[in-house]
Amino acid sequence: MKSSKGPRSRTRKTLRKSAREKGKPPVTHSLREFNEGDTVSVRINSAVHSGMPHPRFNGVTGTVQGKQGSAFIVRFKDGNKPKTLIVGPEHLVEQE
Repeated sequence: MKSSKGPRSRTRKTLRKSAREKGKPPVTHSLREFNEGDTVSVRINSAVHSGMPHPRFNGVTGTVQGKQGSAFIVRFKDGNKPKTLIVGPEHLVEQE
């Protein structure tokens, strides 16, 4: 049988959580606010399926360009090509 090529295929290690992080995330994670121009890093929370970017973008750092609904528009460069992600606040971590 041919192997699945779904959006979460081959992510056994990247979307795994430690024993302390397992379970539902706190409500404050979905209420996070970021301003335009903030530098954020994409860190996928596998317990929250809505607003989850593709696993290939886990660990990417970019700048917030705006808001779309409750999600944020993050712009970054992949090599030399500019790309845009629409990511839920649960999957973003602010960089200092």
